[in-house]
Amino acid sequence: MTSVDTAPGPDVIDPAPEDPRAGYPRPQLMRADWFDLSGTWRFGYDDEDRGVRERWFDEFGHDRFDREIRVPYPPESPSSGIRDTGHHVIVWYQREFTAAAPDGHRVLLHFGAVDHRATVWINGAHVAEHEGGHTPFTVDVTDHLISSAADEVAVQSVVVRAEDDPTDVMQPRGKQDWRVEPHAIWYHRTTGIWQPVWLETVPELHVQELHWTPDPTRAIVTCEARLAGGPAVVTVVLRLGEEVLAEAAAAVSGKTAVLHLDLPAGHHGQDLDRLLWSPGSPTLLDAEVVVHRGTLQAMAAGDRVSSYVGYRSVGVADGAFLLNGKPYFLRLALEQGYWPESHLAAPDADALRREVELAKELGFNGVRIHQKIEDPRYLYWCDRLGLLVWGEMPSVYAFGPTAVERLTREWLEVLRRDRSHPCIVTWVPLNESWGVPHIEHRGPQRDLASALYHLTRSVDPTRPVVSNDGWEHTTSDLWTVHDYGPHGPGLLERYGDPDALRRSLTIGRPGRRRVLLDDPQGPARPVVISEFGGLSYAPASGEPWFGYSTVASPEDLLAAFDDLVGALLDSPGVAGFCYTQLTDTDQERNGLLTADRKPKVAPDRVRAVLNRPARAVPAEEIDRYRAAANARSRAQNIASVERD
Repeated sequence: MTSVDTAPGPDVIDPAPEDPRAGYPRPQLMRADWFDLSGTWRFGYDDEDRGVRERWFDEFGHDRFDREIRVPYPPESPSSGIRDTGHHVIVWYQREFTAAAPDGHRVLLHFGAVDHRATVWINGAHVAEHEGGHTPFTVDVTDHLISSAADEVAVQSVVVRAEDDPTDVMQPRGKQDWRVEPHAIWYHRTTGIWQPVWLETVPELHVQELHWTPDPTRAIVTCEARLAGGPAVVTVVLRLGEEVLAEAAAAVSGKTAVLHLDLPAGHHGQDLDRLLWSPGSPTLLDAEVVVHRGTLQAMAAGDRVSSYVGYRSVGVADGAFLLNGKPYFLRLALEQGYWPESHLAAPDADALRREVELAKELGFNGVRIHQKIEDPRYLYWCDRLGLLVWGEMPSVYAFGPTAVERLTREWLEVLRRDRSHPCIVTWVPLNESWGVPHIEHRGPQRDLASALYHLTRSVDPTRPVVSNDGWEHTTSDLWTVHDYGPHGPGLLERYGDPDALRRSLTIGRPGRRRVLLDDPQGPARPVVISEFGGLSYAPASGEPWFGYSTVASPEDLLAAFDDLVGALLDSPGVAGFCYTQLTDTDQERNGLLTADRKPKVAPDRVRAVLNRPARAVPAEEIDRYRAAANARSRAQNIASVERD
């Protein structure tokens, strides 16, 4: 495709021929040709909110854009080239690019995320507004492109105005600080564009959204494709390597195609494991979706996209978390997804892969992404390398109709964007009663937690949902507790037997808050200690820091980590845990890794602690014994061959 180019030359992401998904901003709906608009943009502050009145969007290179910024890094970050951490509510971006739409095609401009409210102009024409600082939006810019002579491609202008008020407590912001300087557990803000911006040229009839729902119990994968245009014929092919697992085609008269693909290989119970996705075996099925014009008898190929499916199921039963129908003990780390040089934006695509690799090297089988909606490229590496994810909505700080509306709207966009990722196994719309501070005593705040639970389940019934992670649950599929007790015996005392566990969940208030607002009824839910630990090195005298417990050396850190983790592994009623945290974040110095991703303790020693069998899943001890016996057998065979 030669109809779209970029100018001035951006810092183009290399899609890496060996893995074309690695750099593509939306790995589950990928097209072969795309053009990155990351790199240098013009930039300006609008502290007096004059830009709209003065029509800053009208001119190419308007003199109000008095500096340059490197997109997609927020202006508060060093990587942006600006590094201004002060309060600037309104910022503007502008750059040129070259583009033209061939006959029968459209040019789409994609934004991964702009915090918090974005307005977009193309060549002076208003084309889009989007509110929600953590979710994507797409603009069809075709009708606003400047035409050019046949032998030229016209230069176009895109202008973005971003509004992000640090003092607006009803805006979903997660852990972005409202103060000028970070304090306690909060960190520097991320304003404006902080995920990739890119262009695509697509046929008029094309795929807008794509969702996958696997059901291994019925050997079915459901494909849901939302189309721009119609009628059409949609064909889908699923492959494992060169093996075609399923094919389907359907004629579509409206905007949505739903195809149910039966996998014959999935009916073979003794051969099923080779298809199933898990952290230990992250098998991905390749998918190709083609939208055709015409009928089933006479089709003309149009839009072609590639995707992938993780064939797995998750659920809860008998007090256990289930993966592919079997009890699975959760060993999670709290993941802030924050870098000193680039804040919520990743330094580059490789850093996202490395983040996943580091968690696995330490021995964790999953992460709870905390108060952030992570870049889809990170989720891709979790899918591909095998790391479970809890997806969590960034919180508001106050309760009211505006907060409810914003939170609900953006959460629905999160579910729409991410519900096809196999790595995501749990949804968390609220954390620690943030935004609902009086939930125990105020009915409307309880209603919000319950409504978000049921809303999430109505959109995605395939995953567990936690109404309010940490404490003060209304309705939840998992009962989660935040307990920063400093010693293992205390954790074992609270969670080590059924009576103690029930007391901790009802009247014990381990975090000074009641865990369950109503007495538990019906089948027991799995109990996950979804925050604990928080062990910090003693900081240098006078240095600002935050932690829950302090240790003085790597050996002390490992011993305390072993003590706490061991207590939860020895608790038969605990279905998993989430350790605080994976990395240091600004002054919050309780990571197993430093802020620049250096281990504080040798990863193999951390892994040895985490990989002890859990009493709650007796099969883990059997699996460990079997693995050790197989290893001894292999060693003996090798030794025998060497002697011969």
